[in-house]
Amino acid sequence: MTQSEAELEQKLIDRLTGLGYEPVTLRNAEDLKANLKTQLEKHNHIKLSDTEFKSILNHLDKGNVFDRAKRLRDKMELSRDDGTTFYLEFLNTEHWCQNQYQVTNQITQQGNYKNRYDVTLLINGLPLVQIELKRRGLELKEAFNQINRYQRHSYGADNGLFQYVQIFVISNGVNTRYYANNRKQEFKQTFYWADQENKLITQLEDFADSFLEKCHISKMICKYIVQHESDKVLIVLRPYQYYAVEAIIERVKDTDKNGYIWHTTGSGKTLTSFKAAQILTQLPKVHKVLFVVDRADLDYQTSREFNYFSPDCVDTTDNTRQLVEQMAGDNRLIVTTIQKLNRAIKSQRHEAAMEKLKDKRIVFIFDECHRSQFGETHKNIVKFFTQAQMFGFTGTPIFADNAASNEHGKRTTKDLFQECLHKYVITNAIADENVLKFSVEYWGKIKRKDGTLITEPKLDREFFESPERISLIVDWIIANHHRKTHGRKFSAMLCTSSVDTLITYYDTFKNKQKQGLHDLRVVTIFTPSDNEEDEDANGLIGEPDFNISADTSKRSHSRDKLNQFIADYNKIYRTQHSAKDSQAFYAYYKDISKRMKDRDRENFQDQERADILLVVNMFLTGFDVKKLNTLYVDKNLKYHGLIQAYSRTNRILGELKSQGNIVCFRNLKENTDQAVALFSDPNANEQIFIEPYEYYIEKFNDGVQELRAIATIPNDVNKLISEDDQVKFVKAFRNLIRLQNVSKSFTEFSFSDLNLDEQTFEDYKSKYLDIYDKTRSKPDDEKESLVEEVDFELELIQRDEINVSYILKLLANLQRDRQADITSEEYQNQKASILEIIGKEAQLRSKRDLLEKFIEERLPTLEPEEKVETVFQDFWTQERIEAIQQLCVEENLKVEAVNQMIADYKFSGKEPLRETVLSACNEKPKLLERKKIFARVVSKLLDIISKFDDALGELGEEE
Repeated sequence: MTQSEAELEQKLIDRLTGLGYEPVTLRNAEDLKANLKTQLEKHNHIKLSDTEFKSILNHLDKGNVFDRAKRLRDKMELSRDDGTTFYLEFLNTEHWCQNQYQVTNQITQQGNYKNRYDVTLLINGLPLVQIELKRRGLELKEAFNQINRYQRHSYGADNGLFQYVQIFVISNGVNTRYYANNRKQEFKQTFYWADQENKLITQLEDFADSFLEKCHISKMICKYIVQHESDKVLIVLRPYQYYAVEAIIERVKDTDKNGYIWHTTGSGKTLTSFKAAQILTQLPKVHKVLFVVDRADLDYQTSREFNYFSPDCVDTTDNTRQLVEQMAGDNRLIVTTIQKLNRAIKSQRHEAAMEKLKDKRIVFIFDECHRSQFGETHKNIVKFFTQAQMFGFTGTPIFADNAASNEHGKRTTKDLFQECLHKYVITNAIADENVLKFSVEYWGKIKRKDGTLITEPKLDREFFESPERISLIVDWIIANHHRKTHGRKFSAMLCTSSVDTLITYYDTFKNKQKQGLHDLRVVTIFTPSDNEEDEDANGLIGEPDFNISADTSKRSHSRDKLNQFIADYNKIYRTQHSAKDSQAFYAYYKDISKRMKDRDRENFQDQERADILLVVNMFLTGFDVKKLNTLYVDKNLKYHGLIQAYSRTNRILGELKSQGNIVCFRNLKENTDQAVALFSDPNANEQIFIEPYEYYIEKFNDGVQELRAIATIPNDVNKLISEDDQVKFVKAFRNLIRLQNVSKSFTEFSFSDLNLDEQTFEDYKSKYLDIYDKTRSKPDDEKESLVEEVDFELELIQRDEINVSYILKLLANLQRDRQADITSEEYQNQKASILEIIGKEAQLRSKRDLLEKFIEERLPTLEPEEKVETVFQDFWTQERIEAIQQLCVEENLKVEAVNQMIADYKFSGKEPLRETVLSACNEKPKLLERKKIFARVVSKLLDIISKFDDALGELGEEE
C-alpha cells in the first residue's frame, strides 16, 4: 500500500527530532506568536513585556519578502519599558549553529482563505523553512503549486510571519527539491541537493540528514542565500555552487595555493564567484579581493549587484588611475577588468602607488579564466605580487588536447591554477535539469539521402563565402525561423566565419526583406578588420575588440558597412548609436546586449525585440539570455569554442523551451563529438543531445494509445466524472503536447506522421482547456481539488493564435460556404460557433461588439469578388478613426496629438505623461480639473489601443 501523506509527515518529524529539533505543537497564529516571544527571550537571554513584544511584532510586520529577509539578518533597536535600549537579534548569522531549532506541523493560517501547512522549521521562533509534502506517486509540481497558492492566500496574514520563510522544500518521499522564497520563479528553478561528487540526494530521509541538519540549514540561510538587489529577490545556491565556494574558502584559510572551479557553461558561475568574493572579504587574513572580468562581460546588472554589496567597488571606466586608487584605498572588494589590471601592474607611472601592496595577501578571482589574454595577466600578477592567490572559474578548461601556443608556451588551466577544486560538467547539469539538452540539425544541402554528411572542402573560402550558397542558407532560415523560435517567442544568433561573410549575410537578409520575403529583425555588430582566415587551430573564440582605430585605410569597406548597419539599427529602435570612436562603439555593443537580455524581463515590449543577432565572435562566450533558443552556425567551431557557442541556447526557461536548437550549415559532426568527449565523457552524446525526430514521433503515437484508452474520442472526456479520471486524461494529453512541442521544432515535422489528425488533436485540446477553466473558476474556499494541483503547462498551447486574424479566416470560410449555397440553418450554426469563440476568448472581449457588428451588418452584404480581409480592414480602420474622433469630441482634444500619443504608446509601452495629455487639449483645463481629465483621457486611450490594436495577429502585422 502506498505511504500516505500523514505517514510521510510523521516520519519526517521523527527524523528531525532525532537531528535535535524540538517538536512543538502550534495550531494557529496565536500559538505561533506566543512561541516566538518565548524563543526570542531564550535566544537573547531577556524577558519581554507584552508592550515590548507588540513593538517587535510591529517591527517585523513591514515590507515584502525581500525587505523581511534583510530585517531578519539585522538587529532591532528595541526601546524597553524602563527607557533603556536593547539590540534584539532574530538570527545569529555569524555563529549560525547557535540558534534555537523547533519543528511543528499543520499550522492553520486564516488569510483570504484558510490554509493548513505541512511541516514548518522554526529558528528562534520564526518560520524560516516550510516543507510541503505529497504522497508517493504524486508529482512534485503539485506541492510547488500548493505553496504558490499559500503565498497568495495566507502567508501575509497575522503579522505576515510566514513571509519570513527563506527556503521551501517540496517532497513526495522519493523526490525532494528546495528553492528560495521567490515568487517570480518557476518549478524548473527548484533544485535537488547533492553530495560533493554531484550525486543527487532525492529521498526525503537522506535529504533531511544532509540538508535539514540544524547547522547546515542555518549555514544555507545565513551564508548561501544571495539577496539580489536588482530584482529584489532571494536566490539560494545550488549544491555544486555551495561546494565550490566552500572549497575556495578552505583553500584560502589553510593554504596559499591557487585553484580552479570547472563548472559548465550556464550553471551560474558568476553567482558562485560573486558569493566566494563576498565571503572572502570577511576573512581577517585577506587584505583585498579582486574580482576580475573581461570588459565585455561587465554589464550594467553585474556592476550594480557588486556595488550594492560593496559601494563603489566597480569602476566601469577605462581609467587605470581609478583602479590604482581603489587598490590603495580601504575598499576590500574591487571589481575590475582584465585589461585595466594588466595596465595597472605594468605601468611605471603607477609603480609607487602599487608598491605598498606588493607583499599583501590579495586574492584574485577570475570569472572566466580561459580568456585569450589570461596567460599574460597571470605572468604579470605572479611577477608583481609576492602573496597573490588566484582562483579561476571556467566552463571549458584548457587541456593538453586543446591548449594553444603563444609567447608563454602551451599553458593548460592546470598549469596556471594547479588544482581543480570542484567539477560540475555539462552531463551533470543536464541530469540535474539545470541546463537543456541540444538539438543539433545539419542543413539538408550537406546531407546525403541516407542521412550521412558530406565532407566539405574545409579550406576553400570561395566555396563557403559564395553569395549563392549564403542566399540558399538565408532562404532556409526565413522558411524555418518561425518553427525554431516558437513563432518568434525566442531570439536566435547566427555566427559566421569572417567579417566579409557577415556582410554578405546581412545584405542578403536586407535584400530579401525589401522583396517582401520576410520581416525578421536582423541586427549585427563586428569590429572592422582586415579579413583574416577563420581561426580553426585551437577552438578559442577571440575576445571582443572595441578598439575602433582611426586608421581605416585597410578597413574602409567593413567600416562603411558597419556604419550603414548601425544606421539601420537606429531606424528600427529609434536610437542614436554610431561607431565614430571606441566609446561610441562600446555603447552600441552594450545596447545590443541589453536589448537581448531585457527580453527575459516580464515588462519587455515586443517591439523592442531582435529576432536574429548576426556575429563573427562577439557574444559567443559568457552571454546569458534565456529567451535565446537557436544558434545558426556557418563557422568552423571546435573544442571549447564550440561548447561555449552552443551553450548560448541552453538556459532553462519554462516548458516551451524544451532544448537549445543548433543548426549547422557546415559539417561539424566530428568537431562536436570531440568537444563533447573532451569536456564531459566520450560516451556522453546521448545525455547531451536530444533524440532524433523518429523517437519523438514513436513516443507521441504510444501516447495516443494511452489517451484513447482513457477517452476514445474527444466527446468521451465529458463522461469522466471522477477527479481521478480527469487527472489521468490531463496527464495523458499533457504528455502529447510536450512531445508535440519538441517534434514541431524539427524541420521534417508533419502531422501525417502522427496517429492523431490535427482536428482531433484540437478537439482533445478543447476538452483539456475546458477542464482547466472549470477548476480555475471554482471558488478558492471550496474543497481542494486533485485536478487543481496539476500543472496544465498552458504555454505549450498557443491560445494566442485565436486573434482577429484567426476569426477572419473563419469568416472567410463561412462566406465561401454561403456562396456555395449551404442551408440557412448551417450558416446560422457556423456563425453562432464563431460568435461563441469570440465570447470565450478574454483578449477578444473588448472587440466583441465590433466583430459582431461586422458579422451582422457587413458580412451579409459582401459581393462574391470582395475579400473578407480587405473589407474588414477598411471597416476596422473606419471604426478606429470614428472612435478617436469621438474621444476628441468628448474631451475636446486635437486629433493629431491623440494619434501621436497612441503611436508613442505602441512604440514604448509607456503611458503618456500628464503634460503631453494636457497639451493635447484645445483649451487649457482648469487647475482643479486637470487630474481627473488626465486619468480619464489615458483610460480612454488605452481602451482604444486594446480594442483596435491588440491581438490582431497577421492583420496587425500587415498594417
